Amino acid sequence: MAGNFVRVRCTDCENEQVVFGTAATVVDCAVCGSTLTTPTGGEATVEAEVVETVDAR
Repeated sequence: MAGNFVRVRCTDCENEQVVFGTAATVVDCAVCGSTLTTPTGGEATVEAEVVETVDAR
């Protein structure tokens, strides 16, 4: 599978969640609704703090 999962921290409420690095849709924070990632046609633009890359084995 191409792409990685990343754990990001919302800059507004500090909630952490796992998102797909090549997300095809906008991903919002599950707690406050802030935008975490936006699609670009390839790698998604991560607008939150990247905490770690998650191993998707």
